[in-house]
Amino acid sequence: MNRNRKVVRVFFRAVLAIAVVGLTACTDRSFTPVTPEALLVGTPKTIFAATVRESGADGSFGPGRSDRYSLLELTVSIPPNHQPGQLDFAYAKPDPHTQFTMAGRRVFDDPADFRARLKAEINQLPRAQREVTVFVHGFNSTQAETAFRAAQLAQDIHLPGATMIFSWPSKGNPLGYAYDEDSVLFARDGLERMLRQIRAADVGRVVLVAHSMGSQLVMETLRQIEIQTPGWSAANLNGVVLMSPDVDVDVFISQMNRIKDVPQPFVVFVSSKDRLLNISSRLRGSNSNDRLGNLSSIDALAGLPISIIDTTAFSDDAVSSHLVVGTSPALIAMMNSARVTEDAFDHDTILIDTLLSGKVFKSGATTQVSLLNSPGEDR
Repeated sequence: MNRNRKVVRVFFRAVLAIAVVGLTACTDRSFTPVTPEALLVGTPKTIFAATVRESGADGSFGPGRSDRYSLLELTVSIPPNHQPGQLDFAYAKPDPHTQFTMAGRRVFDDPADFRARLKAEINQLPRAQREVTVFVHGFNSTQAETAFRAAQLAQDIHLPGATMIFSWPSKGNPLGYAYDEDSVLFARDGLERMLRQIRAADVGRVVLVAHSMGSQLVMETLRQIEIQTPGWSAANLNGVVLMSPDVDVDVFISQMNRIKDVPQPFVVFVSSKDRLLNISSRLRGSNSNDRLGNLSSIDALAGLPISIIDTTAFSDDAVSSHLVVGTSPALIAMMNSARVTEDAFDHDTILIDTLLSGKVFKSGATTQVSLLNSPGEDR
């Protein structure tokens, strides 16, 4: 399949790369009740999960780090009045008629049982839809919030296959940035274990998606895998998506240079109006756009076989400038329109710049598509 067409397909997985930010610190965000009766009114969505978070007495998984690697199957109830692009939920007393609700939670004691359950979920689908989208959340995220957002977006854009999250021990607090940075390093072995287990389950295609600080975890894990097993990433992953990656550009280049064969497509979503990444840059003593997710020029990345998707034009109508793909109604509508067009063709000549309204630039092996918000703008 043409690389650019594969970029289009992976584009739709990128909306799973969501972390919820800016929530109040006074709420116990780690606790989410399990309410099975929510399924009497809501639509179920299965979210598989792997985590190295510490489990609590109530069965929830909080911000603590654990040597125990846990595998779960979560059932999220999507409310009957759900509108695309919207996400409403409560931490203590959810209303399943209007809010996303955790309706089920199963913890697997045996990894073999988990692999069998995941494979059974995949095998009931048509062969063309047998795939797993793996989402790695970003800074200031809880496990339940990540599952809710993944369920919402998978529902809205009708993603094929199964959805799985890797839940690393984020503090779930806007003031926990340094803790989260250390947790990323702590979680590398857990993410590697999860990726290898998924491949062992023979589930078909695997697309790896990360948001914000989760991109650092993905890159560090792929680098670690490549040192041990050169070529593993390209042989086992059918695409990698980094959305608003909170990663230093020089560090990213160093990480990419360790990967023997870069998985294709490899897509990075950026925005020069990403306020959180601008703050991240200033915390490091820089006033320039030196984080990968707010990169203003692709020249530094020339030679890397990756595609940069610039979503700056959609930042103003997005709920969060750090989550443009998932919170801009206009961009979500464009993605769905492109998805319909892409699915209507069965040849390899479809290019991302013909399906999405944008300006295309090339620098060496690197392609950048700057998306346009108005169909009337010149391309």
